[in-house]
Amino acid sequence: MKFLRFFFLLLSSFSLFNSSSNAQDAWHVTATNIDPANYYGVTVANGMVGIVSSPEPMRVKDVVLNGVYDYYQRGRVSNILKTFNHVNMNLDVDGRRVGRKDITNFIQSLDMYKAEFTTSFEVGDKLSVKHSIMSLRHLPYTALTIVEITAKKDVTITPAAVIEAPDHLMDVRNFYAQIDRPHVLIPLMTSVAKSPSGKLTVAASSAFVFEEPHGMEPNLIHEDWDYNMHLVKFHKKMKAGETYRFSVVASTVASSQYNDPQNEAERLTIFAALEGRSRLLQHHEAEWEKLWKSDIEVSGDANITRDIRFALYHLYSFTRAGTAYSLSPMGLSGLGYNGHVFWDTEIWMYPPLLMLQPDIAKSLLEYRFERLEMAKKNAFSHGYAGAMFPWESSADGSEDTPVWALTGPFQQHITGCIGWACWKYYQTTHDKEWLRTRGYPILKEVATFWASRVERNGPGHYDINNVIGANEWQENIDNNAFTNGMAITALRYAAQAARELGETPNPDWEHVADNIPILKFQDGTTKENATYDGVEIKQADANLLAYPLNIVNKPADIKRDLDYYLPRMSPEGPAMGNAILVLLYARLGESEKAASLFNNCYKPNEVPPFGVLSETAGGTNPYFATGAGGMLQAVLAGFGGLEITDQGIVQRRTVLPKGWKSLKITGVGIEGKTFEVK
Repeated sequence: MKFLRFFFLLLSSFSLFNSSSNAQDAWHVTATNIDPANYYGVTVANGMVGIVSSPEPMRVKDVVLNGVYDYYQRGRVSNILKTFNHVNMNLDVDGRRVGRKDITNFIQSLDMYKAEFTTSFEVGDKLSVKHSIMSLRHLPYTALTIVEITAKKDVTITPAAVIEAPDHLMDVRNFYAQIDRPHVLIPLMTSVAKSPSGKLTVAASSAFVFEEPHGMEPNLIHEDWDYNMHLVKFHKKMKAGETYRFSVVASTVASSQYNDPQNEAERLTIFAALEGRSRLLQHHEAEWEKLWKSDIEVSGDANITRDIRFALYHLYSFTRAGTAYSLSPMGLSGLGYNGHVFWDTEIWMYPPLLMLQPDIAKSLLEYRFERLEMAKKNAFSHGYAGAMFPWESSADGSEDTPVWALTGPFQQHITGCIGWACWKYYQTTHDKEWLRTRGYPILKEVATFWASRVERNGPGHYDINNVIGANEWQENIDNNAFTNGMAITALRYAAQAARELGETPNPDWEHVADNIPILKFQDGTTKENATYDGVEIKQADANLLAYPLNIVNKPADIKRDLDYYLPRMSPEGPAMGNAILVLLYARLGESEKAASLFNNCYKPNEVPPFGVLSETAGGTNPYFATGAGGMLQAVLAGFGGLEITDQGIVQRRTVLPKGWKSLKITGVGIEGKTFEVK
């Protein structure tokens, strides 16, 4: 029955999204016939501020601040902070508020190339409205909204810029000032509040930007409503056929980013207002143009290209270079998984970014480096040496997993994943100074942890007992395949890193690696753990030893493991497990087998109206950036054949699915290389 349900989900997914998207080009994701009761929004983000779309005209659902955490609404662990909805707008026409019931031809579209989300609609026979919003790429804390209104008949419009506080913010204070200069008027609206625990201060400010000469701007009216909302509005009479355009700039920061968030938010908003709409657009689009120099295109299938770019768009949107911020499984799309950082970052989302945006990948590792001391403290408290990174990490790098979830103390493979990611960064960039100051300090502590973690029960029996592996449905098991494989790999990478820096590695590291067992069934199939008996699994575990670990590397062994675990994969598991199977079948040259599984690694997880990804088929918690990372690895390392080695990024021989005339991957690695498969 489970497989039958999965099959129908897959069919419905195809009919829902493919039929409506054939007319779209490969850079736009467009939704029509929007049902507000079945709506999962698109996020526009710049790696710092995520803005989630709404089915209501000129509104947004959430605004999320990266790296800002507090305790609220979600039990006894921290949560990423939703800040003020500082880009909301109202529109009155002839004194009547425009809502969903008043509009027709409601269309929302994301231009991925420009990272611009546009909503258009008609207000009866009176107006046509176009509303576009961007989280500006070059200004990490600032957003830009552009509104264009065309009158069909003589009307009076009343647009309003609104700042609203979500219920969890406390002690909200609202301010308004008009900064008048010889050539410009800046109407500055600001809100300041305390986070739920009172630990942090958050602030947001916004300002209209008009294109009229100074003195010709409309008269502005500020209104304070309930404590959690205020607005600035203006009235304008429009003649039939007239088009009127204005913009709003808005910034938001927290005291974890700036000591004085109110003044900083206001300064940033004033700066953006004085830059003006044209310059803001120019710089924003230029930054996204740079990002899209690293792109993936499938010739012969625009739908597949758009799906791939949609995944890339989200990973690019949720991250940025030059920071020490990491990635949550849901990115900046909301409160999913509390915004915490898991292994999802290093194993699933990091590899595509490392291949295409090494500078962004470096930021994800900087997040871990800055929390190394806390990981060492965590190891100490559990009776181990070295560094034991938390399963769920947030602000300071201490364990932030809910107490009821056993994954916190037992899903220790994450420590190996972080060491693995460090060596992969060095293989990609050959940045020896980074290895000396960042990578090796992490790898050294990771290796020290595993050497202390094993139970030395004789040659070949340096066991790692009482863990949870990648397949989380098997708890407190011994000698888990992926955990043991990752420990072996991290120990060997640490030794290799030491030699690369001219140091002598601790000889115990490789000795331990040589004695950690990888269990097998009698026929040679990799055994997921000491007591595994063939039950259904949540996601790939043993198959990860073939990729990304390359411990199981003979084609016959890889095939044996694939054929054994494929029918045991639950249709209710997360998307990335299927992505690994796709990748491995593609590497074995079984392109049609890989192609038949490819849709399973993301299509059943699409939800309306844009096809953003949920964690599982039929799920309701998008956007699942982890799944996007898995799907992209299936394309890059599977069909594309890319592999990160000591020689840098190289390409294996591979074969494309039918219907893909060619696969072109541009902007790869620090050299920006192009790889193509035909």
